Amino acid sequence: MTALGRRTVDPCTTALIVIDVQNGFVNRHSRDAIPAIAHLVQRWQEAGGPVVFARFHNAPGSPYERITGWTDLRTAEEQAFVDELAPYVVEAAAVIDKGQSSVFTADGAQVFREAGWSDLVLCGIDTDSCVYDSAVDAYHAGYRPWIVTDACASTGGSRYHDAALLLAARNISAGQLVTSETILQQLGAQGACA
Repeated sequence: MTALGRRTVDPCTTALIVIDVQNGFVNRHSRDAIPAIAHLVQRWQEAGGPVVFARFHNAPGSPYERITGWTDLRTAEEQAFVDELAPYVVEAAAVIDKGQSSVFTADGAQVFREAGWSDLVLCGIDTDSCVYDSAVDAYHAGYRPWIVTDACASTGGSRYHDAALLLAARNISAGQLVTSETILQQLGAQGACA
């Protein structure tokens, strides 16, 4: 993981994107990332930085159902954000509802464009799907994506998480993979947003 080199993460021009940390994505493989995600969100909001939450909905007839037969994330309980994030969602800069893996829906892209952020710090579930796809889309849209490796998890387990990070290192740069500690140190060095 990188120490960001000479780049700094400025919470005034960078958004923290919390991807699909919903009850329906929590299992024995992903639950251990939740405390790191909640701590990152808390510290980010304390610094005055914008936090965006993404929420996945698996609509009937979706490609997930038609192609893979996956029908989870349909009920309100499955789609709800985990309890640990509830206090922070009310202060969010935006909540992006999506029926695809990436946060770069038409609405999501508009939120990022209108806010004028240069960097997007990504955390959440699943590293190998929604987080990775969002990071690649951010990269292609001209944003600098940062993946917080210890604040992500895969419902499929560590080999899928690790595989996604390997692909991210190749496709968007190993320098864009960071830890919570590195991001939080940068926040402390920058101070709060005005």
